[in-house]
Amino acid sequence: MTQALHQTVLLNQAVEALSVKVDGEYLDATFGRGGHSQAILSRLSGEGRLTVVDCDPEAIAFAKALQAEDGRIILHQGAFEEVLKELRSQGRLFDGVLFDFGVSSPQIDQAERGFSFQKQGPLDMRMNNQDGMTAAEWLNTASADEMKKVFWRYGEEKNAGRIARAIVESREVQPLVSTMDLVAVIEQVNRPSFKQKKHPATRVFQAVRIFVNDELGQVERVLPLSLELLKPGGRLAVISFHSLEDRLVKRFMRDQSRPEKVDRRMPVLPENMPQPKLKLVGKPVKAVDHDDNVRARSAIMRVAEKVGGAA
Repeated sequence: MTQALHQTVLLNQAVEALSVKVDGEYLDATFGRGGHSQAILSRLSGEGRLTVVDCDPEAIAFAKALQAEDGRIILHQGAFEEVLKELRSQGRLFDGVLFDFGVSSPQIDQAERGFSFQKQGPLDMRMNNQDGMTAAEWLNTASADEMKKVFWRYGEEKNAGRIARAIVESREVQPLVSTMDLVAVIEQVNRPSFKQKKHPATRVFQAVRIFVNDELGQVERVLPLSLELLKPGGRLAVISFHSLEDRLVKRFMRDQSRPEKVDRRMPVLPENMPQPKLKLVGKPVKAVDHDDNVRARSAIMRVAEKVGGAA
């Protein structure tokens, strides 16, 4: 089984960061096209186990094919937040947990997924294209004020308000159906220019995708879950692709690597002072220093280790 149409970001760096034990148990919570999973498997003995998770039906098909070849794989289909809750309820513990929060190249390259502003396709943008609200459904019903907030918060689009109003005006004539429908409206406000390094629709497409998939909300909720699933000494490696995600990861690891605050004005301090649950491992690793994959140049990986005995 080989990777199809996808160059895995920070492949070697992520696997090194997990410090894989040959007989260990690992969790790849964002399987994608299995690049990281296959690299982890290559370091495991017959006693090792790898649990993989994804909600994308095409990724699951790829994972099932890999599972048929390798009995060390345990496969879970679903949103990683729900699967991690299920694993917690089962009492599962892992020597390492990996998150790669990026959109895979196959998802971008397949026009029918609606992620690309350079390909004609339906305005979908769902990671799981069999469940939930599509981008088109939201864009054709949301108020201008709601869209403005989403475009600014998740895309830092400076013309968020003007683009939102242009969408409302356009959909009154004809609903937005395709990716190129949305691009055309955005370009009415953000005029294309040869001086621009980024496509004028980049920020809005990012914002809509993040909103439709509740990406930041999921990141906030799964990081504490992953901590509960780690064995003492287990590693957590997280790859993010934009500053909003990375900010959440950085804050979580920083907060969990510090002792819990205690009011030292208390007359008697507790005997067992709360201790850090994580310790940071190394400095953040940036893909721009390691990868030739242009799409992944913004990626950054942070790594932490669970402190022995931390609950």
